[in-house]
Amino acid sequence: MIPGGGQPNMQQLLQQAQKMQQDLAKAQEELAQTEVAGQAGGGLVTATVTGSGELRGLVIDPKAVDPEDTETLADLVVAAVQAATENAQQLQQAKLGPLAQGLGGMPGLPF
Repeated sequence: MIPGGGQPNMQQLLQQAQKMQQDLAKAQEELAQTEVAGQAGGGLVTATVTGSGELRGLVIDPKAVDPEDTETLADLVVAAVQAATENAQQLQQAKLGPLAQGLGGMPGLPF
């Protein structure tokens, strides 16, 4: 309901929704282009992912490669990818969170 009992201006609501949709699409595109990194083993393994979560690169320091202990290397790779993914999720929250909160501020919508 609108304060004062008036009806929402549907044209205005439509314009607000369209702008929010455009802002969301722009933020998603920016996320897809932005890269974040995560490291493990004190920087022996570095993973790079986009803000949308796509793995783009993996750098392994030769010091991390021990043919007798591939399990440790695998653990470092997993940890680096997880760290990069967490960084991407934080970036998503920072970029998309305010847009999602804006949905609740539109008068006349049940959010």
